[in-house]
Amino acid sequence: MKKLFIILGFSLISVLCFPQWKWQNPLPCGNGLNSVFFTNISIGYATGDAGTILKTVDGGTTWTIYSSGPGNDLKSVYFTDVNTGYAAGSYTSGNLILKTSNAGVTWNTIYSGTGGWLNSIYFPDFNTGYAVGVAGVILKTTNAGSTWTALSSGTTHQLQSVFFTDDNTGYSVSDYGDILKTTNGGLTWVPLSSGTTNTLNSVFFTSANTGFVCGMNGDLLKTVNAGTTWTIDTNGLGPYRIFDSFHAMFFTDANNGYIAGTDYIDNVIFITINGGATWSTISTGINQGLTSIYFPDANTGYAVGGNGKIIKTTNSGMNWAQLSNGETSSALFAVFFPDAGNGYAVGDDGMVLKTTNGGAKWTQLPGVPSAILRSVYFTDASSGYAAGLYGAIIKTVNGGVTWHTLSTGTTFPFYSIFFTDANTGYAVGGIPSNQTPCGIILKTTDAGVTWTQITLDYSLTSVYFPDSNTGYAAGYTTNNGQGVILKTTDGGVSWNVSLNGANQAFYSIYFPNDNIGYAVGYSGIMLKTTDGGITWMNVSISTIETLKSVFFLNADQGYVVDDGGDILKTINGGLTWTNDSSGTWNGLTSIFFTDSTTGFAVGGGGTILKMGNGGSVSVEENKPSTKKFTICPDPANIKINIIPAKASLEEMVVTIYTITGEQVLNKQFQDQNQPELDVSPLAKGIYLVKIQEKGWVEVQRLVIDNHDINHYLYTFKPSY
Repeated sequence: MKKLFIILGFSLISVLCFPQWKWQNPLPCGNGLNSVFFTNISIGYATGDAGTILKTVDGGTTWTIYSSGPGNDLKSVYFTDVNTGYAAGSYTSGNLILKTSNAGVTWNTIYSGTGGWLNSIYFPDFNTGYAVGVAGVILKTTNAGSTWTALSSGTTHQLQSVFFTDDNTGYSVSDYGDILKTTNGGLTWVPLSSGTTNTLNSVFFTSANTGFVCGMNGDLLKTVNAGTTWTIDTNGLGPYRIFDSFHAMFFTDANNGYIAGTDYIDNVIFITINGGATWSTISTGINQGLTSIYFPDANTGYAVGGNGKIIKTTNSGMNWAQLSNGETSSALFAVFFPDAGNGYAVGDDGMVLKTTNGGAKWTQLPGVPSAILRSVYFTDASSGYAAGLYGAIIKTVNGGVTWHTLSTGTTFPFYSIFFTDANTGYAVGGIPSNQTPCGIILKTTDAGVTWTQITLDYSLTSVYFPDSNTGYAAGYTTNNGQGVILKTTDGGVSWNVSLNGANQAFYSIYFPNDNIGYAVGYSGIMLKTTDGGITWMNVSISTIETLKSVFFLNADQGYVVDDGGDILKTINGGLTWTNDSSGTWNGLTSIFFTDSTTGFAVGGGGTILKMGNGGSVSVEENKPSTKKFTICPDPANIKINIIPAKASLEEMVVTIYTITGEQVLNKQFQDQNQPELDVSPLAKGIYLVKIQEKGWVEVQRLVIDNHDINHYLYTFKPSY
């Protein structure tokens, strides 16, 4: 039986997000991109992981980044005209469809379901559309997304792609080699014989009778009789066929077609100019697999894929240029700034990146290619050290221009390095096995010329000194994985156990002062001490992700990052934590702040994020949940009042941003029931207002209309 889902007007959610954390590498972003669509050769969209929506209006030269929400995974995007578009995928609880009616400026949630996700969306006309996904789900709308009907597909397999040749005739393919066909607008679907059980990822028809399907293990199928029979290509793709996985295809006419894929050879696109009789490979120059391809005309095409890769052709695929860019796609494991301008990030393959302008631009330095680096520390703007696997410690005295390898006398891997002054430093490491010894602490007092070592039966991952004599090292016991913290009070001459037997291994330790410290690690473990390590208490952080790095600006304000891409923040000494939306799912490994408002996080895929101004800003209009604050008046011109749903406010911070995310006003209020804010300096337009109070954060839209300011000589205060 068909089930009708009606999304009422009051439940539409308009989503527009400007993350506090902005991409520095790669650009425009490093999130995986799943789908691309252009409404003409210049205006286009790409959607992907972590709710990513990208838009360009200049043929990919520049991109604007939006987020529909960090829990969203957008698999497919489709536009029916220059203003009207749809994105399908999933959110934290199930499947999701978004719609824009203003060329991507805002996106409304027009459908949300439970228990799965959507992989593909297609509209044969302006009003009629289909979305398919997990467990054989097929949804249909006949009123441009206002309502959606669940159709019976006859399969529980995951549907990967949907395509219609006319209003009634359509096809869908699945992860078990299914090809389904409807000839009555989706009312019924008939299985066709495909001849394969491999996953089929994409379906495309060049006419009512001629169509293609591609998928895993290089499967490429063709029909010339509207799906009655399918022929599996065994020769046309040459030696790549049996190894490659094809993710998407697109034809500009009956003869010219393109396949994008991954696995065997990442940097090629397959091209046919004779309707699939033969295929050739064209190099794209990238080493990430491609997930989606689209041609707005016969010459101009775009393809997207992993790690935010975007490429473009203007000559029918003969040559491809990268629109995305970045200094590296190697995993980064540590970031450090000796001052506000100069910063370094290190990682795999001896990768060393440097910025001299506070993160605005990063440049790859020579580094030491044989080193696999896990930690970096600079004692001043010129002198620095990086430590890594196989006993590697490298040093620079000229701001990273050149590096030389120091003799450590060991092959133990190092995971953390720390200096208390220009000459005195420590490096810790270990191996994840029951070998005795399995851990090591090195110390130098001559700026790395010589090192003394202590070996022990703990594998150590992090070291930190709040003063020159007092230091802590954290790690784990290799035979059971339990966390351990060591402490020295004599400058590393001797180390004693501060804590042993914690439930999980530790990966990072940090002390904002002599007494207060935090240790974080596997499966969301966080411990805190307020007495210099004499006692440790559990801190609840509401995550089971592995915490990789912790940093505190002072006793109250701190941050942690995890391998799920989260950045969590506290402003009350760890009592409560909020998600300071990073805008990515890439695993994050290190976080560092140069001041209270400027921070950096690095991680997988060459990820470098920089904290912007004022926090994650989103607008959710008409959401069916109770607002905690009301802004009056709205529209406004001279002043606004923030009216709380509950009285007795102790402290409130109000920040106003432009629609592009630029902070324009910020004010803190104490003990005011209805705080008043002067907005007369703001130009006419739409703004975002972020209100923070006692751990709550709410963002609302505000319209400033000062066209006739003399008309408004009072401040409206409703009585409550």
